Amino acid sequence: MRNILIIARRELAAYFSTPLAYVFLVAFLVSAGAIPFFMGRFLERGQADLQPFFAFHPWLFLVLIPAVGMRLWAEERRTGTIELLMTLPVTTWEAVLGKFLAAWIFTGLALALTFPMWLTVNYLGDPDNGVILASYLGSFLMAGAFLALASCISAVTKSQVIAFVLAVGAGMILMVSGLDFVLGLFRGWAPQIVIDLVASFSFITHFGTIAAGVLELRAIVFFLSLILLFLAINGQVVELKKAG
Repeated sequence: MRNILIIARRELAAYFSTPLAYVFLVAFLVSAGAIPFFMGRFLERGQADLQPFFAFHPWLFLVLIPAVGMRLWAEERRTGTIELLMTLPVTTWEAVLGKFLAAWIFTGLALALTFPMWLTVNYLGDPDNGVILASYLGSFLMAGAFLALASCISAVTKSQVIAFVLAVGAGMILMVSGLDFVLGLFRGWAPQIVIDLVASFSFITHFGTIAAGVLELRAIVFFLSLILLFLAINGQVVELKKAG
């Protein structure tokens, strides 16, 4: 655990040593704040809640989270510092978890900085703060799943641009898998069990359940399972690259 925390601190410091952290934070906060007002009709709805705010989080994360995760391993491989990292007295799994934890903490910080939105709705009315808290938890878990996916893909290539594009593409598949137009492609020829399986991988569906204030165990387990799955694959890829 000590090695994981050391790596996490190293990676977190690396974020703020470059403009990437500040660009991401500004882009996320501006987008997360502006979209609910201009596209979600935040004021026109006449309701003191953050439903328009959280409704766009999946789409924001689809683009912004790969920008955070693309450098985790691709940059190490491009500069050759991955060999140095692997010679340190840390295991591959400690390195994977440390890097992921740093990026997840950074993403959590970006989410936490949106607290003025929460204060605003409490000033304007009497929102259900339990639902808002559940939505923040769901958003954090979904960000972790996107991030684990991006980290896994980053370990495959030396190019951050390729890692970003592939992570966005893979994330898009997981995003829309539960939408009607996607499921319609399977109806008529695939058995219902296949359709249900495809639908079960939808980020939007599971996040929507939590954002509605329902802390459904299935949705929480879904995101945590994906995080563990992608990190396990991430570790295997790094091991293979190291052996090669």
